[in-house]
Order: sequence, then structure tokens, then C-alpha cells
Amino acid sequence: MTRTDHLPLRGGSTRRQALLAATTFAAVAGTALWRPAAAQAFDHGHAAWSALLRKHVVLLQGGQASQVRYAAFAGDRAALKAYLDGLAAVPEGTFTGWAKAQRMAFLVNAYNAFTVELILTRYPNLESIKDLGSLFQTPWKPKWVPLFGTKVSLDDIEHEMLRKRGAYDDPRVHFAVNCASIGCPALREEAFTAERLDAQLDQQALRFMSDRSRNRYHPQRGRLEINKIFDWFGEDFRLGHRGITSLPAFCARYAEPLADAPADRDKVRAQQADITFLDYDWKLNDAR
Repeated sequence: MTRTDHLPLRGGSTRRQALLAATTFAAVAGTALWRPAAAQAFDHGHAAWSALLRKHVVLLQGGQASQVRYAAFAGDRAALKAYLDGLAAVPEGTFTGWAKAQRMAFLVNAYNAFTVELILTRYPNLESIKDLGSLFQTPWKPKWVPLFGTKVSLDDIEHEMLRKRGAYDDPRVHFAVNCASIGCPALREEAFTAERLDAQLDQQALRFMSDRSRNRYHPQRGRLEINKIFDWFGEDFRLGHRGITSLPAFCARYAEPLADAPADRDKVRAQQADITFLDYDWKLNDAR
């Protein structure tokens, strides 16, 4: 509350007039302080998030994988919170009015940024993001993320928004969202942006499919050995994105990074290789 009983009563002003003037000033001042945060245009370049990623993400194997300097990230918690607050301030009506690529980039960045925040709530006292769950609930289920005027879960962002049928139908999202685990596709060293989203998603897919520790053709066994996410979300690779209607057809696009010998690459391209799924590494992607 604004104290007004000390205001001088000059020029014949009454105390009632002084109180009214002070109240009006407070209301106007309050509005002036509030409006910039709510009314300013949202930064679709996600510059604040990019700055944090460039500072704290360590690329490995030419970007095929990455680790996060969580200890140093903790020192930038205020900057992270400011970015998350900016995401949370976007009304749902504003979001739905954006272009499709802007919406998808927003959701991917939100998922990744809130995941980092989740890790920092317990860091360094955890070995895996799964340590933040319980016997009865995974860490992706609690509705703690402030978004569109309500609280949602990380699962809501991934499965009910990004993977919702008819919304984006783009399997490359699985190479963009990061679950803070070694088995997961790399956390990108920059924010996703609408202007470059298609190229960024393509690069993320190529980086991941080039990592032989997680995706490969095994010549001795004569089969493809690929990441577990293709088992969990295989249906997303059958939706016809870029004409791809099956997991073998998707792998065929990456025959060269998956295999070395020309005959093996031909087998992958012809979609004749058996597919098995590798175990998933849930250890924290921490650059200790």
C-alpha cells in the first residue's frame, strides 16, 4: 500500500484530493511497470536461451552428442529463470496465432529449458533424471511447468503438444527434445528458431544417426542396431513425413552414416536389414 498521509496539502488541495492523486499515480505507475513485460514482442530468436546453451553445452564427436556443464549452469540460474518466465508469460491465444514453425520451436525450447531447470533443482545430488521420479511417477509426469496460464508436465509438452496428431507430425522432434540423458539425442548448442528450424532438425537427425555408439549397421550380425527411441516412438516414423511411412524407410535415408561397406549401405537403402534396438543409457549427460 502507498503511504499518503505525509503529502503536503498545497494550493488549497484537500487530503481527499491528495489521496485520489496518489492512488491514480500508483495505478498508472503500476500499469507502466506491468505493460512492458506483457506487451513486448516475444523474441522468436530465443537469444537468451541460445546464450546459455552456447556457454554451457559441450559438443562431442563433432556434435553427434553433447554434455551439459550443469555446475556452471547453476551459476546462471537467474538468467535461466528469466528466460523461463518469458516463456510462461506467453498467452495461449498469442501462441496459437503464431506460425507453425514458431510454435514448434517455442515448444522444443521450452521442453529443453524446463528440463535443465528440473535437473538443477537436485544437482549435483543425482546420477540420472530418473532419480527425480518415484516408484509411482516418472519425472515427466508432475504438472509443474507454467505454460499458457496453467501448469503442465514435460510429458504434456512432448506428447500432447509436439506429438499431437495433426499438429506437427514431424518425427525429427525426437532429435530435438533432450531428456538430460546420455542415450538421448544431443542437446543442441543453440536455440531452435522458426527461420532455421527445418535445417536445424535435419542436422540434429544427421548428427544422431551418425553416432555409431547409438545407431549403426552391424556387418557381422547383418542387422541395424538403433536407439531405443525408435522402438518407443516408432509410430511417429510412419506418418508420411517427407514420404517416409516406415522405420526402415527412415533408416534408408541414413545408409551412409549407418554403414561403411557399399553392400551394407545398399542393404539399408533397400530396407532389407533387420532392426534391433539398443539399450538406453539413462545416465545424466553431465560434463563433470
